Amino acid sequence: MPTDVQIANQYTARPIQEIAERLGVSTDDLLPYGREIAKVDINALNRPRTRPQQKLILVSAITPTPAGEGKTTTSIGLAQALTELGESACLALREPSLGPCMGMKGGACGGGHSQVMPLDRINLHFTGDFHAITSAHNLLAALIDNHLHFGNQLNIDPRRITWPRVLDMNDRALRKMVTGLGGPGQGVPRESGFDITAASEVMAMLCLATNADDLRARLQRTLVGYSRTNEPILAGQLGGVGAMMALLRDAMNPNLVQTFNGTPAFVHGGPFANIAHGCNSVVATRMAMHFADWTVTEAGFGADLGAEKFLDIKCRAAGLNPDAIVLVATIRALKMHGGVAKNALQEANAAAVLAGLPNLDKHVENVRLYGKPAVVALNQFAADTPEEIAVVRKRCEELGIGFAASRHHAEGGPGAVDLAKAVMRAAACEATPLQPVYALTSAIEDKIRAVATKVYGADGVDFDGSAHKQIARAVELGYGDLPICIAKVPGSLSDDPTKIGRPTGFHITVRGLQINAGAGFLVVLTGEIFRMPGLPRLPAALEIDLLPDGTIVGVE
Repeated sequence: MPTDVQIANQYTARPIQEIAERLGVSTDDLLPYGREIAKVDINALNRPRTRPQQKLILVSAITPTPAGEGKTTTSIGLAQALTELGESACLALREPSLGPCMGMKGGACGGGHSQVMPLDRINLHFTGDFHAITSAHNLLAALIDNHLHFGNQLNIDPRRITWPRVLDMNDRALRKMVTGLGGPGQGVPRESGFDITAASEVMAMLCLATNADDLRARLQRTLVGYSRTNEPILAGQLGGVGAMMALLRDAMNPNLVQTFNGTPAFVHGGPFANIAHGCNSVVATRMAMHFADWTVTEAGFGADLGAEKFLDIKCRAAGLNPDAIVLVATIRALKMHGGVAKNALQEANAAAVLAGLPNLDKHVENVRLYGKPAVVALNQFAADTPEEIAVVRKRCEELGIGFAASRHHAEGGPGAVDLAKAVMRAAACEATPLQPVYALTSAIEDKIRAVATKVYGADGVDFDGSAHKQIARAVELGYGDLPICIAKVPGSLSDDPTKIGRPTGFHITVRGLQINAGAGFLVVLTGEIFRMPGLPRLPAALEIDLLPDGTIVGVE
């Protein structure tokens, strides 16, 4: 079976100017990064829109398993299929992080015959957005320590600094550390650590900002710590926001690339979905909607994490309202939710597929909870049997939702035409108002309970002592009306990764709360979540190499 790189080598990218022209982007707004990549000036959003309609399709998934669901691949295949049907379509996707690419998860350009290209450049550095975010974030960290070193006029308490440093690489050794060692000339010793860049609040701010002025305001109000009298310290008080904006100037412009069949794709921003809100930038989504009739976007992990945050955070912040939501499922993932071990997934087992369907049922319920039509995309693999596929099709008929078995991985756009038609039927009705699962004015505890009970299916929420204190402090500081962003394990509807399928009779345990004032949400901590991942025993980096002819191999 050919690798994704081998398949990608079968296709020749069109000049990016041609893709921009097809989309309707003026050459005056195009900022080329070589032959196949360009940034589009954010001010292109101020140009008159000439397209007749704006349909926004969100692609989410069932609870992820080690077998993989192929959400990005399905998003790309759907957009390719819309193009095959003669529709004006554009993708809005997240950028890959170097950490997972060099670690276990790999890149994020799709797979098979549904990929965005150039695969190697997108996965490795791309246009430098992650580096700009890393630099801007770490500049603020350096300014904090420099302020401590030169007199500390703001009376910052070194024990209460909440702003870490970041690095776009998996490195568990940097999670907890002491900085400033070496004597008076080397700074003020204090505990600190590193997060991965995808978990940076600067990343979340850039992805939720609507324009440069909005981003500047978010940076100004970012909470970085507290004084010795427990007063909040904001980034704007340290005086470096202008320099941060300068570092982020080019990163604010979304990146334009293409799929194998020339469907335009904006790939911009990459916040993690189990820590941040897990969506590409608002600017990229709006740019796609501005220039195309159909925008296909995705949200990270399963619908309980990515879709919930897309709908309760991103849509509210940006005034977006999706017309339909696609839930990606695979036969092998449903088997795992039905209790089958990973090494037995190739064996035909329609009964196990049936046993795993309650997980799909719950995600369908959640889509309807928000008042949106659902379509199930069965990402089809060669080992899937007609009997197994029929089990899923029948359940979707019983639920009264759209269904399509899609072969985009093997066939590209033509293999996803049935899916595209199902999505078009679901989105044909006038868009219903979005129905968030909680009101922003509700108490923080009630917002958490609403997501836990309505979306996860929990019986209730348990708050430990520190969580209660942190929630009270957030309310005291005026952050009580912010939306919540729950950080939990992605592999279960609960906060326990061993509870697969559709668990019942469980409580969610909240162990802490972090105020992301710049991003504009409160991070609710559950379970054991690492903001800096580690590399596996055999990281993917061991297989990556640069050949003498300049070709990069091993990036998938």
